[in-house]
Amino acid sequence: MNKYISYGEFQNHMRRYYNQSGNKVQFIEMINYLEVNGMLLDERPELVMPYWNSESTTEEFNKVIDSLILTVTPMESTTSTVEEGSIIPKSRDVFIIRHPRYTRRDPHRHNYFEINYVVEGSCNFHFNGEDLILKSGEICVIAPGSLHDITIDDESTVYTLMIRKSTFNANFFSLLSNKDLLGHFFRTILQDDSHENYLLFFTRENKKLKSYMRNALLECHEGDTYSNSCCINWVNLIFSELLRNYSSTIQFYNYQMGTDFSLILQYIQHNYQTLTLSSLAEFFHYSEPHLSTLIKHNTGRSFTDLIKELRINDAINLLVNTNMKVSQIADQVGYNSADHFSRVFRGIYKESPLEYRKKHSQEEQFKPFQKEEQSRRPSL
Repeated sequence: MNKYISYGEFQNHMRRYYNQSGNKVQFIEMINYLEVNGMLLDERPELVMPYWNSESTTEEFNKVIDSLILTVTPMESTTSTVEEGSIIPKSRDVFIIRHPRYTRRDPHRHNYFEINYVVEGSCNFHFNGEDLILKSGEICVIAPGSLHDITIDDESTVYTLMIRKSTFNANFFSLLSNKDLLGHFFRTILQDDSHENYLLFFTRENKKLKSYMRNALLECHEGDTYSNSCCINWVNLIFSELLRNYSSTIQFYNYQMGTDFSLILQYIQHNYQTLTLSSLAEFFHYSEPHLSTLIKHNTGRSFTDLIKELRINDAINLLVNTNMKVSQIADQVGYNSADHFSRVFRGIYKESPLEYRKKHSQEEQFKPFQKEEQSRRPSL
């Protein structure tokens, strides 16, 4: 049976219990305690939300969150494995909360994606036996099945986004485009169920990102038929902002690589026009055979194939979206001649770069008022 309590009241109880006893409890333990002592409501109270805008401080917006109503269900016991159906409402693909403060450490796994955004202050991130401190502006994407926990020992503010795995695969993996080397690799990491992993973004102070997060959180508490789709759209904007502006800052849990492999991928991504295997090996102090094996093992591609893909994908973008000459494009993406570039391109797409440009430019060309203009022509 559902019970109700505001965010603010619940957090006050957590803070009071910790200050009085010096002990921390889990979310469900506090819910059970409040139920036993008759402190949960049987009927959902009317929501009175304080005013806020894009310039509201974290403290001001926390008052908005404090006014939101939690729908809770007392339970007899907890488990170290959390199923998405037990925490994400049935009608939701995305659910966002402000992470409770003063909870006891309790590492757990779940079958959905979790994204934690440190808005202000810091939190303790426990992952597979290791302890880290996440600071303001850092965003951590935790893959399903990973043993972890987030704890907050003070009044820091952390938003936690929970996304069904099927929803993540359907809506957000498409942003991790195969045309981008880093994006493809991060997608591979998150899809690998055989290893525990996370991605960590360092965003610092980003007002746009904070605004997206706030809107997504509040949208989760709307009750109309548009709310779920709106939540997904806000989270799409969040991921787009992260990948657009912070992909070069990403770190990931290094489960078997012996080095931060993302640095190698970033270097390849930004220097592929002139990069050779020997220069890459020299830069990272690897032997060429070992580096070649490392790249093949972790991306499924050889160094040569990676370079070719990056050059051709960049060339396609320039062909479709600019008026650059083929010779200029060839030079910009790293080919020593237009003829060489054209041979490679034709070998992949079975048509010349100019033929590709003509076909795809026609497909994407927008011709407004074409019918109206034709109808106004005088008849002969």
